[in-house]
Amino acid sequence: MDRKIYLDFNASTPIAPEAVEAMRPFLTEHYGNPSSLHWAGAPAKDAMEKARGQVAGLLGCDPTEVIFTSGGSEANNHAIKGIFFASLERGGHLITAAVEHPATINPCRFLEKMGAEVTVLPVDRSGLVDPDDVRRAITKKTVLITVMHANNEVGTIEPIPEIAAVAREAGIPFHTDAAQTVGKISADVEELGVDLLSIAGHKVYAPKGVGALYIREGTKIEPFVHGAGHESGRRAGTENVLLAVALGAACEAARKWIGMPHVRALRDRFHDGMKAVFGDGVTLNGHPTERLPNTLNVNFKGRSGAEVLARLPGVAASTGSACHAGSVTLSPVLQAMGVPPEEGMGAVRFSLGRATTWEELGEVIHLLEEIA
Repeated sequence: MDRKIYLDFNASTPIAPEAVEAMRPFLTEHYGNPSSLHWAGAPAKDAMEKARGQVAGLLGCDPTEVIFTSGGSEANNHAIKGIFFASLERGGHLITAAVEHPATINPCRFLEKMGAEVTVLPVDRSGLVDPDDVRRAITKKTVLITVMHANNEVGTIEPIPEIAAVAREAGIPFHTDAAQTVGKISADVEELGVDLLSIAGHKVYAPKGVGALYIREGTKIEPFVHGAGHESGRRAGTENVLLAVALGAACEAARKWIGMPHVRALRDRFHDGMKAVFGDGVTLNGHPTERLPNTLNVNFKGRSGAEVLARLPGVAASTGSACHAGSVTLSPVLQAMGVPPEEGMGAVRFSLGRATTWEELGEVIHLLEEIA
């Protein structure tokens, strides 16, 4: 197969044309420091604030509640470590979920070395966290609850508003990693009820190396990077104007894609095509309805995911298991969901994007027919 078909949009996205155009002047003309008070700094400062407003517009918050970061991982680290270190007098108990991205789990594990206590909540077979489990896990020492908005592997959308209500009732800050949802489904912070929310630029058609963190006004948080008073004293370091304007433009462009009904229809048609080929030999990972509109994670029973992808030359997708010396290790997400190893060894994630066509998906179905 000579043609290349990209079905790994949950891993990374191309840069939106709007983001490319927004960056051009800052590659050639506007080189000033946004903290400078002279003529060269003014365009940079204005661009930063415009971009902040564009991000805030997508999240439904005030621009002053948005800070720019180097990506989703930094945003998660800032939220988790920042709340922990700002709340030492209250205790050091954190609550998270077993299906979180390493950018959430690993900061929590790091803080355990600093004396934190971490409760990792289980999920059901579809990957959902039970809000009642969150309520039962809360102690007098709990300082933060962090549960992702939607899972990157299987696409399951967590009951964030319900968990937020539990957190609010207990007076505990609530953070969500929205790297996979921003630009796909609504991530309005008032609808969700969250106090902190992380964005990864390269998941929302912006460049890699940029992200943002929403911090609700009044939330007590320690800066992640200490230095001068950039980002209203919350994140030191001269701002990356080039990437901030790209993220702002990408977020503005994303507003018309919320819900992705066309992509959802393609995904479901693609899934139906697989079932027509394999019948009961293909099973779904993730929630059947409460799932990202672009995400399809399936098990090819009796096969390994790596084997399936090897038979799909030119198709970019990802597996949910790894083979080591003849044995198969499931991803922590599939393990947490209780996917049987003999089934999960065949897991493959196909994640669609804005430009995905049925012609491409039909070609993949044809290749799968040859495998079957």
